[in-house]
Amino acid sequence: MRFLVDRCAGRRLAKWLSDEGHDVVGAWVWEPDPGDEALLALATAEDRILITIDTDFGDLVFLQGLSHKGLLRLPDVPADRRIELTRQVLERFGDALANGAIVTVRGERIRISRYS
Repeated sequence: MRFLVDRCAGRRLAKWLSDEGHDVVGAWVWEPDPGDEALLALATAEDRILITIDTDFGDLVFLQGLSHKGLLRLPDVPADRRIELTRQVLERFGDALANGAIVTVRGERIRISRYS
């Protein structure tokens, strides 16, 4: 899978995804930070699933109707749980995520929205 990992989601998660064989770009490669709308557009243009802990991306997609290629939202997920919960999401919902689903993890709960 192809991912764009937002700065707030962390380099450790990006490295783990890369080590698992995924094509990963970290948002920190763009200086200065281009902002949420630009990151979403970059992920969409490059056919990448965006991973973030920032809740603003849900607003951009649901309220403003901006395009995306899949979104994994990890609000309220502590850094030490992100890799394990991302592993669970990819095992259980990887196909849906690859097909443009929005997956939100809050605590240990995983919610999937089929929206693209």
